[in-house]
Amino acid sequence: MRPDTPAAHTTEAERLLRTSAQYPEDREPLLLQAAAHLELAGDRPGATALYDSLLTPEPAQPHLIRALKAANLWEYGHEAEARAIIDGLRRARPSDAAPWEITAETLEAHDELEAAESTLTEAAELLVKTTTELPHATQSLLMTRHRVRRMLALPHDDWDDLADRLHTAAVPLDELHDPKRLWSLGSSDPAELQAEITRLRSELGTYRTALSRPFPVAVLHWPEPELDELLAAYPELEAEYPTYRAHLTDIEASLRELSQAGTPNLGIVRATVPSYEAFAASESTHPSNADLLPQYATTLAARGRAAAWPPARSAPCWCGSGRTYGECHASDGHEKLTSGPAQ
Repeated sequence: MRPDTPAAHTTEAERLLRTSAQYPEDREPLLLQAAAHLELAGDRPGATALYDSLLTPEPAQPHLIRALKAANLWEYGHEAEARAIIDGLRRARPSDAAPWEITAETLEAHDELEAAESTLTEAAELLVKTTTELPHATQSLLMTRHRVRRMLALPHDDWDDLADRLHTAAVPLDELHDPKRLWSLGSSDPAELQAEITRLRSELGTYRTALSRPFPVAVLHWPEPELDELLAAYPELEAEYPTYRAHLTDIEASLRELSQAGTPNLGIVRATVPSYEAFAASESTHPSNADLLPQYATTLAARGRAAAWPPARSAPCWCGSGRTYGECHASDGHEKLTSGPAQ
């Protein structure tokens, strides 16, 4: 269960800090998630201290850390410092989308719409080199840019048109990002309110990618040899994994269901028995406890072990079949493509 109170977020941050001490090679992703929980707990100075500690050595994602730090600083009154960091990020021209989008959303949240739009346009000029197989983070950036430009009443340009083409939800982008929607929230007409609820659901399901908290909701994938070893050692878990083929089918079905429900930033983490046993020992529980499995998945994701889902259709399938995702689990008939007899 996810933390939903300040105290629970503080407890989760403390747990992640302890885990980072156990796994120093994963310190950066663990401390980033701990900082996010401290922000949600209202401890913004504590989160800033963690961001500073991450920037002291040479981090793997310095631009992302600085963008998160700027967003946090501005929220508790350190606007001048936040602006200085944002200016530095824009001059640095990061090569990934997340710092750009976090920076733009920070500016947007503080009514700096023109600055947000120019930031997103700079990012698009830098990152969008093709209109096919765009990374999900870059697609999200284009959607955010579309929304900001609609709020500024700017006419469509080529990147707005590209965002329209990338958009797959039932509600068109122009309607989804219509500034006049704010008025409908105060309407007494049930039909208008219901229409707005539909639009909000679409928006939540498609565009809240949680880039400012880039830790995916992860599903465990046990490769077949690992699953065989797991069930041989802990047969109590057979109820969770009746067959390997069912396990693969459940992964894809679960991820599609989460996506349709509006859960952002989904991923798959590859499990191993030794890693799982070590995690169970760190949690002072037995590996046969099925309640431990989602916690294990979340911890692996926090340690940066998750592969984003869905992969591009031309990319190798997450299951390791050797086929492309489009030929394998992206197809409704992927069960027919799975080699070998049912286990």
